Amino acid sequence: MSDKLIKKPVTGMKDMLPYEMEIRDYVEQTVREVYGSFGFEHIETPVVEHIENLCSNQGGENEKLIFKVMKRGEKLDIAGAKTENDLADSGLRYDLTLPLSRYYSNNNQSLTMPFKALQIGNVFRADRPQKGRFRQFRQCDIDILGEASNLAEKELILATAAFLGKLDFDTFTIRINDRRILKGMAAYSGFAPEDYDQVFIILDKMDKIGKEGVLAELKEAGFPEEAGGRFTSLFEEKAFGAEGIDYLKERLEGFLDGAVADGLKDIIDTVDAARKNEFTMLFDPTLVRGMSYYTGPIFEISMDGYGGSVGGGGRYDEMIGKFTGQPVPACGFSVGFERIVMLLLEFTPGDPARQLLGNFATEEDIAIAREEMGLNKNVLVRYVEYIAGVFRGDIGQSYFTKGAVWDEVITKFPYTLRLVSVSMLLSIFIGIPIGVYAATHQYSWKDHASIVLSLFFVSMPGF
Repeated sequence: MSDKLIKKPVTGMKDMLPYEMEIRDYVEQTVREVYGSFGFEHIETPVVEHIENLCSNQGGENEKLIFKVMKRGEKLDIAGAKTENDLADSGLRYDLTLPLSRYYSNNNQSLTMPFKALQIGNVFRADRPQKGRFRQFRQCDIDILGEASNLAEKELILATAAFLGKLDFDTFTIRINDRRILKGMAAYSGFAPEDYDQVFIILDKMDKIGKEGVLAELKEAGFPEEAGGRFTSLFEEKAFGAEGIDYLKERLEGFLDGAVADGLKDIIDTVDAARKNEFTMLFDPTLVRGMSYYTGPIFEISMDGYGGSVGGGGRYDEMIGKFTGQPVPACGFSVGFERIVMLLLEFTPGDPARQLLGNFATEEDIAIAREEMGLNKNVLVRYVEYIAGVFRGDIGQSYFTKGAVWDEVITKFPYTLRLVSVSMLLSIFIGIPIGVYAATHQYSWKDHASIVLSLFFVSMPGF
């Protein structure tokens, strides 16, 4: 075994450099400001949860990705263990919803109702790392507990849209569906209730494999071809969008409560009327969401030009009751913090102020951000500071005094930069010999002053 330690982080984890932390801090500050204005209160739960809670068949596929914590001391009985869970008594949380349900159950006597919670924290999943997906990542959740009406869904969607709008994202789509509509479609097609989750997992692949692919996988899973055919026949073009709700309400008569469809239309209509920034609301009957704890409306955010979702959520009225024995209505929306940061870093290169605010920020917002970030000094002054940093040996330590300043100088002052460079070279090659000569000869203060002024005027053309 080598004595040399490993310098790279564990697979699926990452180090955060200062320039990225600037972005992350800004996004987190925006989270608190925007959601705080909607009345959400910031709370925190432990990253370690009881293994019984994490493995309670609430988290869908995520329960296969738990980082488990082994028992310690006398409790660790390796010889007598029959399953992996016999060796563990806790694990790292894979989302913020299950911990919130436990938190509410333990603290509800001290909380106002309905309780509007804001959480920002790291979660962990032993997933295969890929672009925008890590094994440790930050989530931002807002939840409303104790509100049974769809006022909760409306406020969650509007608050999340306002947050994204504050970051100048206006090309995103919020897709919406309802788990009860999914169950109605499954019942209409002839699937047994105990098979619904498996059917929905296959349906969730519709955007990748199409209707024929879904039909083939249902058949491969052992479901009757007739049931698969009836199921996929529901996903015609007219089943999507605002008209799709009425279409499915009519076609699923006897399998779907009409009030469910009407409630979904009410959410869409209210959000469209009340929103203050641009985005698209779309009914999508193929939207599933992986968590089996959802019981009603579900929603997901997709960003135009970016594959995959950047947030999602829904209603989970039955989860808290498993802790308290009493049903408590609950609804939440989670934003993919890491993916939002990645989009800001990818789509807004160059100017750090614009990188923080997005490509669609107004010039007034950019000016305010530059002032707050200390970027309003004359760019040539900052360039000189950058050169000074090179001589101090700290080049590369600051994002704002390396790439951003250099790019700005090149862009705004291409000819001036050349003159500055020539002037600096003249100052070095002429000034150093004169300085050495002056230091070894006796001159009056007037002679020294004239030498300094001469060097100054030699450099002036560049400025």
